[in-house]
Amino acid sequence: MIDQLTLDRIYNSIDIVDVIGDYVSLKRRGANYLGLCPFHNEKTPSFTVSASKGIYKCFGCGKGGNAVNFLMEQEGLSFPEALKNLAKRYNIEIEEKEPSPEDIKMRDQRESMLILTQFAAEWYTKQLFDSDEGKRIGLSYFKERGFTENTIRKYELGYSPAKRDAFTNAALKKGYKIEFLTETGLTIVKEDRKFDRFAERVMFPIHSLSGQVIAFGGRIMRKDTKMAKYLNSPESEIYHKSRVLYGIYQARKEITRRNQCILVEGYTDVISLSQSGVENVVASSGTSLTPEQVKLIKRFTPNLVILYDGDPAGIKASMRGIDIVLEEEMNVKICLLPEGEDPDSFARANGAQAVKDYIESNATDFIRFKTGVLLKEAGNDPVKKAGIVSDIVKSISIIPDGITRSVYLKETAGMLDMQEKVLYDEIKKIRKKRFFKEKDKQQSRQENTTPAPNERNLISPNEPTLHQAERELIWLLLEHGETELAIDSLETLDEEDNQQMISVADFVLEDLSQDGLTFAHPVHHKILDEMMNFQVKGYAVNEKYFLNHEDSEIVKTIVDITSRNYELSKIWEIRAPEKNFEESNLTRLIERLLVEYKLQRIKEMMREHMEKLKQNQSLSTEERTEIIQEISRLSKVKTQLAAILDNRVIF
Repeated sequence: MIDQLTLDRIYNSIDIVDVIGDYVSLKRRGANYLGLCPFHNEKTPSFTVSASKGIYKCFGCGKGGNAVNFLMEQEGLSFPEALKNLAKRYNIEIEEKEPSPEDIKMRDQRESMLILTQFAAEWYTKQLFDSDEGKRIGLSYFKERGFTENTIRKYELGYSPAKRDAFTNAALKKGYKIEFLTETGLTIVKEDRKFDRFAERVMFPIHSLSGQVIAFGGRIMRKDTKMAKYLNSPESEIYHKSRVLYGIYQARKEITRRNQCILVEGYTDVISLSQSGVENVVASSGTSLTPEQVKLIKRFTPNLVILYDGDPAGIKASMRGIDIVLEEEMNVKICLLPEGEDPDSFARANGAQAVKDYIESNATDFIRFKTGVLLKEAGNDPVKKAGIVSDIVKSISIIPDGITRSVYLKETAGMLDMQEKVLYDEIKKIRKKRFFKEKDKQQSRQENTTPAPNERNLISPNEPTLHQAERELIWLLLEHGETELAIDSLETLDEEDNQQMISVADFVLEDLSQDGLTFAHPVHHKILDEMMNFQVKGYAVNEKYFLNHEDSEIVKTIVDITSRNYELSKIWEIRAPEKNFEESNLTRLIERLLVEYKLQRIKEMMREHMEKLKQNQSLSTEERTEIIQEISRLSKVKTQLAAILDNRVIF
């Protein structure tokens, strides 16, 4: 449990632009910042960050919240985990005792796994620097690769001893449970034996975007072995290799600054390039590039250089992920190193400037690269050349933007010595076929999709209007809650002193309380309850309190309301939503909003009663008569409220 004082220190220290800037490339637009949304795929930026309010909002997919919610959503963290992450970022100490077996058992699975992987990373690093075996084998290996101590500590490199159960025993002794050791893949259990997955390997921790250790790669140190040279953690709740890039945590800011990302294959390639001064580099860790990895890069830059070895295997590897990159509308170039070189050896031998100069001079647009390589392979064989045409046309057809496709088509036609129309017709066929295939998939998905039970129960034809009225009252309370109004008083006979002052919040909340009304939408209901609690305690309704709320649904709703991301009622068509306008107009606006809300609530109550009559055929005559009479009573109230709305003009 984090005390309120520490919570306040964390929230007061947060720079939301700084936090989100680690995940999204943000550009200033007036008072706010704009970028591509990390929660859905978009071409035009609609993700807005307000530094003054400390909130973010995507007007494309609707996601919104504060820095804590962002980390929870982005990293899959719990509320306490996100707070601890931010506390660490801003050097705010949170007092916590050493986790006991009972504490660890009480924590949820994900948090326990993250705590364990961090412990493992620290343990492996300690073995590397402090144990005789670690210094003799692991540290010597890293120094032979030219890695400095600063670099080793930056990437949290380590060593796992040859003793097959050294780490497992250390973790169990600390109180970590065997179930989490096996779920993270750090320990393997066979019958009654427990042993370390990574025994006698140098260790490369894999970090999430926020810097949490989520998995490991290990390189074997024995030469006379049939074991795999590199071994990675298995997939787990905290680690999905298709969504992760090695080095992205260390490289993200430099990628944004240089507006370019360099992609390599291995751990040591990343580390050597980074140490040489080329820090905007990440690795796919030996796996084929995936759409999730490409989207991760695109958050920071649209410009990608794929840097691979100059041998035939490197050439093939460099072309595997091109189509995925093109589909994301990224600018991709290929750069092959001289034969016999890899990024690791080339960086160590030449230094940062030489690497940058080489990439600048040798990075080739993917079409020229792919066409050149395939033409060289085909030689004069017409059958192979036809296959090349089909392969390249398929890649061009993937590009979403028509103008870009046209440019590439023209250039390819020249390189292949073919008429543009032939290639154009082929691309048209491929795209048409893909369009109908995707359309069939979407139709199939729609046919097989049914609303979730909670959605079916909560949503009715009248509710959106009722919810809208509730949102407008919440907006009013947040925006004008502390504004003082002068209203007629019945407590004095003095005509010169026949008014009393009352805040907008007290006026609205007391009016709702007197009528026994609360909000229908579950989240609006929670917000209103807390506002009424504020009133009872004599506190002002505080927008900042709700924007920093533990309940992420409340935060999202408040962000939606304060950013006015909902359809406005006709009331707002006859007034501008500025904060400052005449008190008399504000009073009439409040009265009108309250009447409109009550009208919508009456309509909803009538609908519920009518539904009860329709659905429940077993009602007695007396029960049915009672419901009909209630509907009649509500209908009269509805008519009265509607008349008030029709007769009242705000300005």
